[in-house]
Amino acid sequence: MSADRYTELVQRIEAMKEDFEKFYVKGKNAAGTRLRKGLQELRRLAQEIRTEIQAIKVARKGES
Repeated sequence: MSADRYTELVQRIEAMKEDFEKFYVKGKNAAGTRLRKGLQELRRLAQEIRTEIQAIKVARKGES
């Protein structure tokens, strides 16, 4: 995985940090909605990265 993908993953998690606190600590329901949206986007990104990793593994195996 490239460093760019890792950085993107970390940035998305960091972006949700404030909403985690607002939802779990302060009890703000709107923050929960934003969290759910952010987690869905994170899920999509994770799937893209998984697919990319698998493609790279297959390509490497084909080179052998």
